[in-house]
Amino acid sequence: MIAGDLSKEFRDSIRGLSGHLRGIEKMVNTEFPDQTLLQLKAVQAGLQKATLMLLDEVYRKALAEKISFSWQNCPGNCGYEKSIDMLRSLFPHIKLDEIPEKLKEAAKIEDHLKKIISQNNLEPPSIGKLHLDQ
Repeated sequence: MIAGDLSKEFRDSIRGLSGHLRGIEKMVNTEFPDQTLLQLKAVQAGLQKATLMLLDEVYRKALAEKISFSWQNCPGNCGYEKSIDMLRSLFPHIKLDEIPEKLKEAAKIEDHLKKIISQNNLEPPSIGKLHLDQ
């Protein structure tokens, strides 16, 4: 789910691009092809911006939350220590187009750890207990 503040900005961007496309459709028979091409490139740039907004704001945040959860809940013998450490060390440098795949990997680890927590009747650490110094 997209956060409320980003959701409005994202929806407004998509609506604007939709309107722009409708305008291009109308100008196809009235403008020179170079003007149509210019407008299509503007829409393409807008779509790229919206894509990056979604990847950077939504996926990166979700990935950070999953990495944090996994790191806090892996007692050192959960079987994913190397993956968690790799994700933690790579996180600031992960390319935007790689984030969805890394998010799937982190979600798999998180699901595994939630099962362990549930099976052992443990409580995941609260936000106040997070190790922010490491």
